[in-house]
Amino acid sequence: MASNDSTGSTHSTTLGNSGDSAGTRGTTTIADTVVATIAGIAVRETDGVYAVGGSASRAIGSVRDRVSKTPAPSRGVKVEVGETQAAIDVEVIVEYGEPIADAAKEIRSRVTDAVETMTGLEVVEINIKVSDVHLAGSDDDEDEEDSEPSGRVR
Repeated sequence: MASNDSTGSTHSTTLGNSGDSAGTRGTTTIADTVVATIAGIAVRETDGVYAVGGSASRAIGSVRDRVSKTPAPSRGVKVEVGETQAAIDVEVIVEYGEPIADAAKEIRSRVTDAVETMTGLEVVEINIKVSDVHLAGSDDDEDEEDSEPSGRVR
């Protein structure tokens, strides 16, 4: 199995051609980053997920996003892809009050459905690391403190 290290490594998977008596007519190659992107988008669409990736990967990612002008949907997602199977690791931050077990179950369901439907690969495992809990309003409070003058200097 290959690991997604954001270098664009690829694997080959043969997708079946049902009803083709001559057999398979070639291979379809899907880059590991494609699987990571599909999984990342599915995770972000899950209710109760505030962000994907730990604080370090999000910090680096935000700099990369500013430079490239587009967000990286695979941030916080690592994949191992074989010829017919994929294993996925995801790091998330959940909203405070969201039952973590329910969020994890929903993440697994959405990611499995998306990856299997779009690639034909069997998802054999999805490991989820919850690295933090987001408190509603905590980002707003920090922004307000930074933007207001301190009152000491005019």
